[in-house]
Amino acid sequence: MKPLQTVGIDVGGTFSDFVFHDSDGNISILKRLSTPAAPSQSMLAGLQEAKQAEVLASPFLLTHGTTVATNALLERKGAKTALITTKGFRDVLEIGRQNRDTLYAFHPQRALPLIPRTACFEIAERVDWLGNVLLSINEEEAIRLLQEIETLGYDSVAVCFIFGYLNPINERIIGKIAKNFALNISLSSDIAPEPREFERTATTVANAFVAPVMSRYLESLAVDAAKEGASHFRIMQSNGGTLRAKEATEQAIKTVLSGPAGGVVASIIVGKQAGFGDILTFDMGGTSTDVALIRKGKCPVVTTSTLNGIPIRTPQLDIHTVGAGGGSLARLDRGGGLRVGPESAGAVPGPVAYGVGERLCVTDANVLLGRLPSEIRLGGTMCLDSERVREYGGRFAQECGLSLFAMAQGILEVANSTMARALRHISVERGHDPAQFALLSFGGAGGLHACDLADALGIRTVLVPRYPGAFSALGLVLANVRRDYAQAIPPTGSLVQADESFRERLQTIVQSLLQMAETDMEREGLGRDEWVAEFLLDLRYVGQSFALSLSFASAFFWSEALIAFHKAHLDRYGYANAAEPVEAVAVRLIAAGTEVNTDWRIVLPEQEGHSFGAVEVCFAGTWQATALYHREEIAAGQTLHAPAIILQSDSTTLIPPSWQGACDDFGNLILSRV
Repeated sequence: MKPLQTVGIDVGGTFSDFVFHDSDGNISILKRLSTPAAPSQSMLAGLQEAKQAEVLASPFLLTHGTTVATNALLERKGAKTALITTKGFRDVLEIGRQNRDTLYAFHPQRALPLIPRTACFEIAERVDWLGNVLLSINEEEAIRLLQEIETLGYDSVAVCFIFGYLNPINERIIGKIAKNFALNISLSSDIAPEPREFERTATTVANAFVAPVMSRYLESLAVDAAKEGASHFRIMQSNGGTLRAKEATEQAIKTVLSGPAGGVVASIIVGKQAGFGDILTFDMGGTSTDVALIRKGKCPVVTTSTLNGIPIRTPQLDIHTVGAGGGSLARLDRGGGLRVGPESAGAVPGPVAYGVGERLCVTDANVLLGRLPSEIRLGGTMCLDSERVREYGGRFAQECGLSLFAMAQGILEVANSTMARALRHISVERGHDPAQFALLSFGGAGGLHACDLADALGIRTVLVPRYPGAFSALGLVLANVRRDYAQAIPPTGSLVQADESFRERLQTIVQSLLQMAETDMEREGLGRDEWVAEFLLDLRYVGQSFALSLSFASAFFWSEALIAFHKAHLDRYGYANAAEPVEAVAVRLIAAGTEVNTDWRIVLPEQEGHSFGAVEVCFAGTWQATALYHREEIAAGQTLHAPAIILQSDSTTLIPPSWQGACDDFGNLILSRV
């Protein structure tokens, strides 16, 4: 067998998914239970298993989607981190934005800063609002401060100075001196070189907090992966592109949506193949559900998000996550109401059906209602213990005061409500009608809930790809190199107007960013004809706090900028005022490789597959005989009538009454309401 070209590994909370793509375009998949205490164990075991099965041969390119940085922030288990900031700004993390996330809560609670006030240190320095240095760093004072920080036992240091995004010279002095100490250093001018002091500081601190954790993980994994035959090792970023593992250790904050981003990348490519440009992605895994909106084949990129109360100011695909997955645990709250998630059974102990867990979860509810029959083998090998689920389910049903099946149906309805709310958040709340989109369902648990969610949202088409349970890992194989750059524009001369000086200032920034991109892409081994540059200009009305990012070309004139901005503002907010002055806040550059790896083969049978049996499944309180099919036996053009369950090693798809399915030429199931 020819050596594999690429391997994508997405490590989730419950399962680790593997996609192997060889030089002939063949796709193979593998699923293993994750090992949360040591994520690399499941990865290495999966690679070894694939080699034994002769679907993996050396050398290969490995791309990894990881939750290490995410989990470190969620669990607040990172390095002991200190902050060095401008004298007088020690309390920026404590003050924050003073927003109330729960406006009507009687006792609102803010998320605590990632580090305490005692870990925040000041130093005398000053850059003004135009980027001019007013007070340089005293190097002796800096040495004494770093010595104190090291003596206090800190492992990592974040450096964030006021207006450091306009002129990073003072931050770079600290960074240079810090090389003489055993400290990990994160500079805001490298991590988040943009205005908004609180978000910039919080992001830099978050990077310093998780970078040592990520460094230890990736450095060890790189050595072990090389022993297994990985010639190149890359990490998925939140922006949908990949970067070298070494860079990921330095800018770990860019990987907080590493796994989910892979699913969105695959959705764009597979959706386009299937003829769908407008898609709502629905990725339901074991621990959480990730959703995103794709419009005309593109997913929006946002520059600021929040993770567990921590602002993250780095470019990332606009993905919304909720704590609902196959492993989400059911419980009764203090008022006796049924709640599902966000706590998850994870891989250990797992759902009751897996044989160890003792608390009922969404997967167990699907087992009780017949949606996950005993014929299923999770990951191709794992059996489900339905009798054990009945035993523990009966206890919880009694606690709820419901019948066994009413309790199970209630668990699914609560979980579906949470996921439908997430889909409405990215569509209805942003002015999009879900009925105008197809729902692309993937993740190990997605196919069991997709049609129910489509019914709730008025969506008439559901797309289930050939390998839904390993779809995010497929996105890792398809992803390309990408870098994002930004440079703020000093307030003086930022007005968008018809003078030549404005264009000259703009072009100076453009050339500076382009030079950085060329250096990085050359380091990636890409020639100038192998990547493209897209420039964005952040514009806003004078006096506004937030800006809109608009694409522009080198021949982009001021009049076109104003016209484009007013139209974009009207589309986003419902109004525009052409008489108001407009200012440019920042220039952005997206550098992305042009080669897209879409050369894969899905081998479909020539003859239509037949049902190999039937099981009783409960739909809205009524039990109905439901046909069983093997996914690999379904031919292109074959129609599947409801109700039906399609089994495969990585996922299970349910076609409920009032729906029907058909298989396209790429092996995708297209489910439609009838």
